Amino acid sequence: MASLAEIRAKLKEQEVKTGGGQRTGGDNAIYPFWNIAEGQSATIRFLPDRDESNTFFWTERLMIKLPFSGIKGEPNSKPVQVQVPCMEMYGDNCNILAEVRGWFKDASLEDMGRKYWKKRSYVFQGFVTDNPLQEDSTPENPIRRFIIGPQIFQIIKQALMDPDMEELPTDYTGGVDFRLNKTSKGGYADYSTSNWARRDRPLGDAEMQGIDTHGLYNLGDFLPKKPDAIAVKIMQEMFEASVDNQPYDADRWSQYFRPAGMQSRTGDPNIASAGGTATSRTADAPVATPVVEAVAAPFAADVATAEASFAAPVAEAAPAAAAPSGDASDILAMIRARQA
Repeated sequence: MASLAEIRAKLKEQEVKTGGGQRTGGDNAIYPFWNIAEGQSATIRFLPDRDESNTFFWTERLMIKLPFSGIKGEPNSKPVQVQVPCMEMYGDNCNILAEVRGWFKDASLEDMGRKYWKKRSYVFQGFVTDNPLQEDSTPENPIRRFIIGPQIFQIIKQALMDPDMEELPTDYTGGVDFRLNKTSKGGYADYSTSNWARRDRPLGDAEMQGIDTHGLYNLGDFLPKKPDAIAVKIMQEMFEASVDNQPYDADRWSQYFRPAGMQSRTGDPNIASAGGTATSRTADAPVATPVVEAVAAPFAADVATAEASFAAPVAEAAPAAAAPSGDASDILAMIRARQA
């Protein structure tokens, strides 16, 4: 598990690179904090990732939402939306973002650019130590998962960079709890008054028993499977169709990416070829593994619910070049010197 100094250095390094951005579903391991009533609070104790190679105690999801005017061949269908993974989530270049980035240079295209820009959310795990919700059922495993939006994440991140925080908040003996407060602002849920506890609290016997019995989650398991070359071409084709206000073509795309609740259609022999046009599938033609289904459907449904409940959407503008402010090693050395 990374030290607090390493987390701070990694966060600072990312800032330099980027320029600074009522249902519970089927998986009740995800804590539905969005159902908390206005004026109420929940207390959470975050836990580290089981994956020790992860510097942080969270993992970041980057998704792109593609709206469609309806479903092809269904005249009375309503508009639908499909989420596809942003390839930057896997450390690769994203062709969709490369296209959209240029739109921010034209004032008339900025709104369109925000619509198709990547959306961030963060997967955490931990205990709910004070729960105001009356849940119909709670999982046997007391370690819950949390889908956190950018507003709450910034509060978490800023506190980690505060020199007054001397221990990792996930430390079993010297860590601190996080109080998630829900209010409203402008018609949206607002969590800006959420904060860390001022005093540390060692985990209790029941919490330690929960960790020993069930173990920690590998948070990377809850990211979409990385699209292969065919799926990447499908994503580009869907993006272009969405921008052109075309309907969603279930026969071509549903085995790869589809709206929530839609079943894959396997009867149509046409799939997108490498050139982006439909070709007949032969026995030797490669077939991509469905990407959306790489994460359990109940989890995906709860992610969609959580993301829809985030505070007023804040557009993440295309990143601009940031002036260097020292590399990670310099920052790490500074923090260690301060701790000493």
